[in-house]
Amino acid sequence: MSLKGKVAVVTGGNGGIGLGFAAGFAQAGADIVIWARNIEKSEVAVKKLKSLGANAKAFNVDVADKNQIDQGMIDTEKEFGGVDILVANAGINIRKAPENYLPNEVDQIIQVNLTGVFNCCQVVYPSMKKRGGGKIITIGSLTSVFGFGIAPIYAATKGAVVQLTMSLVNAWGQDNIQVNTVLPGWIKTELTE
Repeated sequence: MSLKGKVAVVTGGNGGIGLGFAAGFAQAGADIVIWARNIEKSEVAVKKLKSLGANAKAFNVDVADKNQIDQGMIDTEKEFGGVDILVANAGINIRKAPENYLPNEVDQIIQVNLTGVFNCCQVVYPSMKKRGGGKIITIGSLTSVFGFGIAPIYAATKGAVVQLTMSLVNAWGQDNIQVNTVLPGWIKTELTE
């Protein structure tokens, strides 16, 4: 499979599942853009992607902040011309029993895992439409199906991401934008550890 000439944005692409996606796209010939909030970690990831032959760059984007997402898109369009692929991967979790969550923890998880995913999808839409189509991959979780007693807010946001994905399929399919979600189980990443 060749992705030569395609631009792929991966949120949280500096580690875990996101870096796995980015490396796969790099090996297929895509230009890679990482949107993440840890600059040092992103620099290491970019170095790895370049060693695979990719044109890669990272922009400092916290998906919990709409202004940073907007700026990430401006920077990406300026540097790469647009976006063909988005992997809305960035996510957080706070493991606690349901009765022990603080309101700000609930808000934080929702802001990153759901609102951030929506805002990233929304911001790439005009670019994809202008380029004649695109691919969006959201990251759900098996917890969206089975629940998770020590991470109920995480599970709820991942369930919402599945429904958001289905809604975007209905809304943007006519624009040749395919939207799919992946439901990982246990994968050895920093977040899982």
